Amino acid sequence: MKNTSPFIILLFLFGMMSCQQNNQDVIFHKSHEPKKAQAPFSDVVEANGLLFLAGQVGMNHSTRTLVEGGIEAETKQCIENIKAVLSLHGSSLDRVVKCTVVLKDINDFAAFNEVYKTYFPNKPARTTFAASGLAVNANIEIDVIAVK
Repeated sequence: MKNTSPFIILLFLFGMMSCQQNNQDVIFHKSHEPKKAQAPFSDVVEANGLLFLAGQVGMNHSTRTLVEGGIEAETKQCIENIKAVLSLHGSSLDRVVKCTVVLKDINDFAAFNEVYKTYFPNKPARTTFAASGLAVNANIEIDVIAVK
C-alpha cells in the first residue's frame, strides 16, 4: 500500500496539470488603415495561434472605393485584401482553414467560384450564402480564419 501512494499523487498532479486551460492572450489588433482607426471592430483578432479576420469587400484600400468590373473584379480585390492582411500578421492564403462568403446575389455564385478557386487550391472549409445587401453596396464580402 505504501508504494501506491506516490503513484496516486503523481497521477493526481498529472491530471490537474492536463486540465488547466492554456491561458494564452487574445490580441485585438488595430487596423493597418488609418481611416479605420475608429471602426467599432478589429480587423484581426488573434487567439491560440489562429487569426480571425473581419470581413473584406472588394474595395481598393488606396482610394477607399469599390473596384469596377462586377463580381469577378470584386472577388479578386476582396481576396487580395485578405492576402495583404494575413501577410501583415505572419500568415498567408495557404494557411486559411475556414472562409465565410456572403454574396449580394446568389446568381453570382458560379462567377465568384471561378475566381475563388484560383486563390484557394487547398480548399478550406467554406460557407457561402446570399444577403439582401452588403456594406458600401458591395457584391461580396469574405471573412476567414487562418493559422498564424
